[in-house]
Amino acid sequence: MEKPRLSIAQIWNMNFGFFGIQFGWGLQMANMSAIYQYLGAKEEDIAWLWIAAPLTGLLVQPIVGYASDRTWTRLGRRRPYFLTGALLSTLALLAMPNAAAVWMAAGLLWILDASINITMEPFRAFVGDMLPPAQRKTGFAMQSLLIGLGAVLSSALPWVLTNVFRVAGAGEGTLIPRTVHMAFTIGSAVFALAVLYTILTTREYPPDDPEKFRAMKAAPGGAVHALGEILGGIRAMPRAMRQLALVQFFTWFALFCMWIYFVPAVATRVFGGEPGTAAYQRGTEWGGVCFAVYNGTAFVFSFLLLALVRKFSAKMIHRVCLIAGGAGLVLAVIVANPWALLVCMLLVGIAWASILSMPYAMLSNVIAAEQMGFYMGVFNFFIVLPQILASAGLGLLMKHALGGNPMNAVLLGGCSLGVAAWCTFLLRDVDDGRA
Repeated sequence: MEKPRLSIAQIWNMNFGFFGIQFGWGLQMANMSAIYQYLGAKEEDIAWLWIAAPLTGLLVQPIVGYASDRTWTRLGRRRPYFLTGALLSTLALLAMPNAAAVWMAAGLLWILDASINITMEPFRAFVGDMLPPAQRKTGFAMQSLLIGLGAVLSSALPWVLTNVFRVAGAGEGTLIPRTVHMAFTIGSAVFALAVLYTILTTREYPPDDPEKFRAMKAAPGGAVHALGEILGGIRAMPRAMRQLALVQFFTWFALFCMWIYFVPAVATRVFGGEPGTAAYQRGTEWGGVCFAVYNGTAFVFSFLLLALVRKFSAKMIHRVCLIAGGAGLVLAVIVANPWALLVCMLLVGIAWASILSMPYAMLSNVIAAEQMGFYMGVFNFFIVLPQILASAGLGLLMKHALGGNPMNAVLLGGCSLGVAAWCTFLLRDVDDGRA
C-alpha cells in the first residue's frame, strides 16, 4: 500500500523508544571498561571482555529480523519484540552494578547485549515499515536525534550524581561506586518507559502484500529451514548493500577502539590515576562527560541533518562527517588537557550523528519491504564483525604493539574512520538522490 507521509510528531513517537535503548547503551559504553577494572581486569584483557557486544549482535539481530518479518499479532509486527527486549534489558541493567567479579560482569553483559539487540533491531526496520521512501532519511535522522539525547544524559549521569547531587562513597558490598549503581537503576526505568511510550503511541501498518505475507508464513518452518533462508539471503544481498558494508566495517572498528579504551585512557593518561584511586574515578567520570559531549553534539547536529538531507546526498553527508570524526579522535591523542578533549568530542559527535542515520537511510531504499527486518539484521554483521576483530586483536596489539597505552588504540580508531570516509567513494550503486 501507499504509505502516507507522517508528521514530525508522529515520527518522534515512533522513534522515541530509541531514547531508552540508547540510555542503556550509553551507560554500558561509558562504564563497562571501568567496571571491569574496578573488579580487577587488566587493560590487555578488556577487549576480550567486551566481545559479548558484537557476538550477541551477530547472532540475535538476523534471527530477530527474520522472525519479525514473519510476525503479525494484535500488538503488530515489530512491537512484540520491542516489549520483550525492553523487559529483559531492564532486569539486566538492574543487575549489572551488583556484579562481584569480572566473570559475573561479563556474563551480565552477554544478557544485557542480547536483550538490547532484541529491542533495537526491529526499530531499524520499523522506520522502513512506517515511512514512505521520501521520508526515510528524516526518520533515521530523528532516530539519531533521540539516540544522541539518550546517550548524552546517560553518559554524564555518574558525573552529575557526584558533582551536582553530591553522591559519594563506594557501592554497598561491591567495589563499584554508588554513582554507577544509581545510574544503572535510573537507566533501567528510562529504558522501559521510553519503549512503552512508542508501543502505546504508534500503531503498525499490516503487511503491504497480505497474500505474499501469508505465503511466507506458510512456507516450511524449523530452525534448519530458517538457517538456510538466512544464508541464502546473505548470498543474495544487493550490491549496494555490499558496498555499504565496507564503509561500515572500518567505521565500527574505529568506534569499538574508542568505546573500549577512551575512558581508561582519560583516567590513566590524562588524570594519572590507577583503578581504585580517587584520580581514576575522576578520570572515568570525565570520560563519561566526554562521551556525553559527543552524544550531545550528535543530538544537536541531528537537527541540522534534518535540513541537510533535503539538499545533499546521504553519501556526501556521511563522507564529510566521517572525516570530522577521524580528525577528532586523532586530535584527542595529541591534546593533554581535559577541557581540550571536549572539543575533540564535538567532531566525533558530528560523525556519530551521521553513522546512526545515513547508512540506514541509504540501505532502506535498496531492499524490498518484505525483507526489511531481515536485511537490517544482516547489515548488522558489518557492525559486529569489525568489533569481534577488535575484541580478538586489540588486547594483543595493546600488549605487543601499542605499548600498553590506551591512547594509541584511540589513534588507531581515528585512522580507521579516515579509511571509512575514503570508502564512501566506492558507493556507486547506492541511492544518491535528495529527499
